[in-house]
Amino acid sequence: MQFNFLKRLFGLRPTPPPPFVPPKKGAKPPAKSAKPAKNTAPAAPPVALPDIAQLLQESRTLLATAGAVALAARVQVRWNPRMRSTAGMAYPTKALVTLNPRLAEFGEGEISRTLRHELAHLLAHERAGRRGIAAHGAEWRKACCDLGLPNERRTHDLPLPRRELKRRYHYCCPACGTEVGRVRPLRRDSACVQCCRTHSRGRYDARFRFVRVKTKDE
Repeated sequence: MQFNFLKRLFGLRPTPPPPFVPPKKGAKPPAKSAKPAKNTAPAAPPVALPDIAQLLQESRTLLATAGAVALAARVQVRWNPRMRSTAGMAYPTKALVTLNPRLAEFGEGEISRTLRHELAHLLAHERAGRRGIAAHGAEWRKACCDLGLPNERRTHDLPLPRRELKRRYHYCCPACGTEVGRVRPLRRDSACVQCCRTHSRGRYDARFRFVRVKTKDE
């Protein structure tokens, strides 16, 4: 009995809770801790690019079959990661084709189509020699057919990011009045292709050289 009495006298008592303090008017409630998201989908793995050596061999076979054996021996194919809205580019003086790596997102068929499209530019210029030709004219269309790409369009319709650039420089043909706009100024004498075809058998003629036209913005 004495032990129980001393226990009640000196025993530890539970600490009372702190008094409730009402919040002040206009005070914001405390922010809830962010919970980790559940069932988060993993990031899509990067699309593997086809081997460039395989694309180069395909290019050589296509050009050789079309009769351009010399071009097939010096053609080059490269990936260009700096491309955005362009699917591919052809450089006839270098016998070079560059492709946008994002083509891999649309399948091997789109890569092959774009490769043939650009190879047709090289083939058309190889056949024309020093004669000037239109970028997507009859020579290019004939080259597309010879590379197994009939009825090919001039531009692609792939959902690639596009950047609109303002054409600040405008030129006009003094003969037919055809106007062209360019993002950058012409760095060498250029003439109207249609007039050169009609009156000079497709050769450059200074009579149809583009003349700079000033706009209101200048």
